[in-house]
Amino acid sequence: MPYRTPGEPSPRGLRPGGTSGGAGQFLVGLAMLLGGGYLFLDSVVISSYGWGGMFRWGRGSFGLSLVPMFIGVALLFFNGKSKAGWLLAIGGLVFIFAGVLSRMDIHFRELSLFDLLLILVLIAGGLGLVARSLKEQ
Repeated sequence: MPYRTPGEPSPRGLRPGGTSGGAGQFLVGLAMLLGGGYLFLDSVVISSYGWGGMFRWGRGSFGLSLVPMFIGVALLFFNGKSKAGWLLAIGGLVFIFAGVLSRMDIHFRELSLFDLLLILVLIAGGLGLVARSLKEQ
């Protein structure tokens, strides 16, 4: 095994920042980031008010958003290399996804200022520690 100078990165594995000191910072930062992310997601309430009827053509028509995807899938089963089929199928999926997202009502549940600050400090501090552990020291 060849000798290496102190501080030289180990050839056997990738270490955060290229040195041995970044692994602890990375793990603490990752734990903070995951904890803050969990608390943030636990504080969000999501509800929906639906499509307004499966195939109604008025406000919130879900049926109309299925037509391009239906045509695109049919074209892809006929010819798998059809650019129009791929465009219509992917475009239809995007419209359906956008329709679902646009009908969601997303808001925070009631939080104290301390809880909100704790969540933000955990997320921002975790991101900072992870980023600091990845740069060369």
